[in-house]
Amino acid sequence: MPSKLEQLRATTVVVADTGDIEAVRRLKPQDCTTNPTLLLKGIETPAAGPILEEALSWGKRQGGSREGVVAAICDRLAVAFGAELAGIVPGRVSTEVDADLSFDIAGSVAKARAIIAAYEAHGIPRERILIKVAATWEGIRAAEILQREGIDCNLTLLFSLPQAAACADAKVFLISPFVGRIFDWYVKAGGGPYTGETDPGVQSVRQIYAYYKSHGIGTVVMGASFRNVGQIEALAGCDRLTISPALLDELAASDGDLPRRLSPENVENAPARLHLDEKGFRFALNEDAMAAEKLSEGIRLFEKDLRALRDLVARGLEEAKAA
Repeated sequence: MPSKLEQLRATTVVVADTGDIEAVRRLKPQDCTTNPTLLLKGIETPAAGPILEEALSWGKRQGGSREGVVAAICDRLAVAFGAELAGIVPGRVSTEVDADLSFDIAGSVAKARAIIAAYEAHGIPRERILIKVAATWEGIRAAEILQREGIDCNLTLLFSLPQAAACADAKVFLISPFVGRIFDWYVKAGGGPYTGETDPGVQSVRQIYAYYKSHGIGTVVMGASFRNVGQIEALAGCDRLTISPALLDELAASDGDLPRRLSPENVENAPARLHLDEKGFRFALNEDAMAAEKLSEGIRLFEKDLRALRDLVARGLEEAKAA
């Protein structure tokens, strides 16, 4: 019998959630996603040495403020990692707009355009890239602008149906509803124990999937942020799932039947269509304590790791200049 990973690939596009270049080579996913946290971890791997060295060498030759040069090096690193990953996977690579732009429409659009231009300078067309933006009201509006320009977006830090509905109205290419972080919130609140069927993160993705498919919405649903293989198995058949190397390895080592759980031809209990203006979006998000808290927390954590990455680059730049 084929492994559970092979069975999953038959119904779902499998995406690697990592900045580890060697892991991507080994696991051979269709797509690859990164974020500031994964980029920070990826820099610590042996394969990243030449990429970091080149970026620091380039940074030494740049003028301007120290802060501006460090930020530019971080952007160069993100694209260099993405370019390396794009040379391995046959599909798309997601690269994230800085978390400190999560409430800045113009800033997010400008950063996304710069990222796409940098990829195109590497010979990688925009059709191979997804720009990751937080699913705030401002992030969704930025994505709406970018989509009209032919820049496909991945709306991340998504925890609720109102966020998913607003993304659908903005015609974004893909959303990443976070299973594990929803699970974490309910466990911390005293819920559980949960099975794959009762897991609140799984139920959230299933609800969004049913909403999209029943209303003919073309936006791709990509479940993300998994804590265990049970959550993944419960979403087999979802459009895409982005999974850490450790869980991909666990699925590859597991046999047994993995039935399809989601199918566009068989959706039930789909919510009614929502069309939210800014006031309605903010109120609906505020009414969902879990979604409001996890969105804010996610932005803070990504921004913290972005600062850590900038600090690491700043130290490396000083050492490179002193050498």
